[in-house]
Amino acid sequence: MIEVVFRYDPSAPPEVPPGSAAEAKEVLERGNQRFARLADLDVQAGERVVLPMDLRDFGVGDAMGAAPRQEPFAAVLGCADARVPIEIVFEQGCNDLFVVRVAGNVVGSECLGSLSYASHHFPSLKLILVLGHLHCGAVTAAVDSYLQPAMYLPLATNYPLQSIVNRILPAVRTAALALRRVHGLGVLSNPGYRAALVETSVVMNAAWAAYSLKHEVADREGGIEVVFAVYDLVSRYARLPLEVDPAVGSDRGLFKPPEDQAGFDELGGRVAGGAFVRSLLRG
Repeated sequence: MIEVVFRYDPSAPPEVPPGSAAEAKEVLERGNQRFARLADLDVQAGERVVLPMDLRDFGVGDAMGAAPRQEPFAAVLGCADARVPIEIVFEQGCNDLFVVRVAGNVVGSECLGSLSYASHHFPSLKLILVLGHLHCGAVTAAVDSYLQPAMYLPLATNYPLQSIVNRILPAVRTAALALRRVHGLGVLSNPGYRAALVETSVVMNAAWAAYSLKHEVADREGGIEVVFAVYDLVSRYARLPLEVDPAVGSDRGLFKPPEDQAGFDELGGRVAGGAFVRSLLRG
């Protein structure tokens, strides 16, 4: 048995929130590493994981009738996928994260407005994270529309789905070009090309969203850093999927988005040429 316990200790001093983007990034990375290692605990021994919490974040102990103030240290734009519960993935509690979730973690007007609101109204906010994930259904739909244009036609009468796919397609095209640059035109005949294109597109889509938020939100506010990562549904690590095994190399963690087109080309080349994508191409 593995027991995860949220504990409130009234005698303990309140936790000091991250005071900088670097500290916020470190807190999220450390929390994700603890979460990813849950399956490595000794189940037979009955391991217990204790996470501190503060009841004041739920309004307990404050003035009668007063709601607690929002004081998140990070905002997260994540996918709506039910397998990626953001607070749990990073072992964070109530009032720690301002979370916006939408299929494909795309930057639409509503998401942009929500994150802009957070950056304007929460002085505690130090970091914005865009979290994609491997095996993303929204990205897969965009990839299939790219590979088989006939599959795009039914979307013409479904504007909401069309809007999501349209926002992902530039990342798919960028990923396809990266795969061709690294592996040549013959890459299209590889048995695992579709899977490789999906996962490369997942990375490029998250990086593009982070780049957009950096210029639309963070640069205007100052002091807020934007990063991105891809959640691995198998290993449970937030990472940049370059290696087959996330325990190898240094691809775990949160990463800054590229600064320009050359940076996106470099990122696409790293992912397309990495051991993880090469393993997918083999089918």
